[in-house]
Amino acid sequence: MLGGCMEETLEPATEAGWTARDKDLMSHLPYAQADIPEQFRRHIVDYTRKEAPGTIVVDEDHKFLYFVEPGGKAIRYGITVGEEAQAWSGIAKVGRMAEWPAWVPTAGEQKRLGPFPAFVTGGPQNPMGARAMYLYSNGKDTEYRIHGTNQPEYIGQAISSGCIRMTNENVIDLYNHVHVGTIVVVLKPTTDLTSEMAESGPISPLNN
Repeated sequence: MLGGCMEETLEPATEAGWTARDKDLMSHLPYAQADIPEQFRRHIVDYTRKEAPGTIVVDEDHKFLYFVEPGGKAIRYGITVGEEAQAWSGIAKVGRMAEWPAWVPTAGEQKRLGPFPAFVTGGPQNPMGARAMYLYSNGKDTEYRIHGTNQPEYIGQAISSGCIRMTNENVIDLYNHVHVGTIVVVLKPTTDLTSEMAESGPISPLNN
């Protein structure tokens, strides 16, 4: 939570931005919906750092992803962090975006978590979930991704594998806010972002 700052919990993302495929696949989920802890649900919060509106900021330590909005606000989403997410920090851009992406498990993933098929088609059974945003730095793929999940029960936790995972509902919501070229700031571990922003004091809830 953002210290003493007031914040507004948003209702679960509506289907307004969903495609016909989204509605079909999300109505036949092969996993149970999870009861996400309150602090890791979608919130509007005060945002006092210097990043410009339209920027994504990933706070691995506290398991939050922020989409910066105008007026000193941000949408805050709960995330799951894995080993690959801990391996990279810095500034990147969204270099590619995909809806219901396919997945090619790495040798390491096969060893740790497999066996998996060599190629997993897109869909709700795929660990990549409903959307993926592939991050590039200096024109090269960082192999760091923001994507959905078929294990929403792990939101707010660190687990053994994966980059940054969001619920499928929230990753669709974020995907609809961004574009190829969106700046992504991945904070170094131990960056105390929540305390830094809490020092700005309380705010009033944003009425949506």
